[in-house]
Amino acid sequence: MIKLCLRGFILAAILAFSGGAAQAAPGISNFVMDARTGEVLYARSADRRLAPASLTKMMTLYLAFTEIEAGRMSLDQMIAISSNAASEPPSKLGLRRGSRIQFRFLIRAAAIKSANDAATAIGEAISGSESAFALYMTQTAHAMGMNNTQFRNAHGLTQNGHYSTARDMAMLGRRLFYDFPEYYNLFSRQTASAGIATVRHTNRRFLNAYEGADGIKTGYTNAAGYNLVASARRGQERIIAVMFGGTSTAQRNARVAELMNLGFQRAPSRANVAALPRLSLHPRRHIVASNASDSGVVPRADRPPRRAETVAVLMARNVDEAVQAAAQAAAIEAAIAASNRPPISLDPEIVRANSHAPPQMHRPLRRPESGGSVALAAVVPIAEAAPRARATEVSLSGGYAVQVGAFHNMNLAERFLIQTALLDIESFSGAQRDISQGNVQGISMYQARFTGMSAIAATKACDRLLARQSDCTVIAPQG
Repeated sequence: MIKLCLRGFILAAILAFSGGAAQAAPGISNFVMDARTGEVLYARSADRRLAPASLTKMMTLYLAFTEIEAGRMSLDQMIAISSNAASEPPSKLGLRRGSRIQFRFLIRAAAIKSANDAATAIGEAISGSESAFALYMTQTAHAMGMNNTQFRNAHGLTQNGHYSTARDMAMLGRRLFYDFPEYYNLFSRQTASAGIATVRHTNRRFLNAYEGADGIKTGYTNAAGYNLVASARRGQERIIAVMFGGTSTAQRNARVAELMNLGFQRAPSRANVAALPRLSLHPRRHIVASNASDSGVVPRADRPPRRAETVAVLMARNVDEAVQAAAQAAAIEAAIAASNRPPISLDPEIVRANSHAPPQMHRPLRRPESGGSVALAAVVPIAEAAPRARATEVSLSGGYAVQVGAFHNMNLAERFLIQTALLDIESFSGAQRDISQGNVQGISMYQARFTGMSAIAATKACDRLLARQSDCTVIAPQG
């Protein structure tokens, strides 16, 4: 009898322990914000980097709304579904490879059902590939000040290097509400038609249970636990609460309700809404203030073709001299090609591994028009340690700049500036070349820019580069 009781006690202990281990939170993090002002009302491990799970889709949707507002995409636009999107694991809408569906249905499925296939299809429609879209997501996050966030995919399934924090996700939730109020109601809809199916909201329990709740997004994976970004309004007060690492839907919802109550207790009844800095976003270009250039937001870096050292162009002080110096090199080389330039990875290990990889050249560099006034100049070899060419006089034509790439090597940056000038002499005539060194997530990079341009000239030049499939960033003057 004693043995039987002892065995029962041991079995109960094992079950209790295993059950507790199975429900152990991967990492608990809480954050409460007054949405009107951005004031922090409560924080617990708020900057701890954790797996965000489907909270990731908040950024996917933010960029989808951005494309619609900019007129580059429409809600009625038909989107072709790739095999990559169709093969995403659940939760999913059930999209089939080769099928076509309206953009609005993908948005509904991602926001309400948290469909992974819909999120991937959105990212591919915007940026051409999920990897390119993930970089765009990360760049946008950093532009928002979400400095502890890095995305690797559009849906939030666990992937190495894919992380965020409770504080960052609260910032994103605030952006969704104030930047796109016309779409925010989507996050409180209980059901909606997604074209091929009717979808139900993953957060309906909390929306139904908490007074004033009107969004935003749930998330769950084994690595993340049960996550939630929630927003609620009572009177003139609006609170955003975030929880990472819940052990169950019920436990998460109960904790977020406590955080919401705490927020409403601490928030003032009246407060002026603090304006958020406007973001100018593009899948291939970001317009940022010059004082934000070291924030980690960089365009996809362009890697120029390697040239033989014996035909390298002469370093010059301004664009006109650079074009003259490069013209003879272009004449000597029968097929100077612009590289098929991959984006610079935000992962330092990948960057270091690829820093010496030879680029693949496939597109010939356009030479100056025969009727132009470009003269030939002598060419000399460029030593690896050659001094940097930098404009010494600031053009009075304007304070805007166009950044055409970020490089690990100063000479590569200089060569690409010259090459870009050759591509479009008219756009960069009179501009100054500038190469500045800065750190991006601890990586030393050389930023190649044309400076001293007006806002109109800089925007026009960047648009022309985009039309040639070259990335660029328009940088506004500080202040």
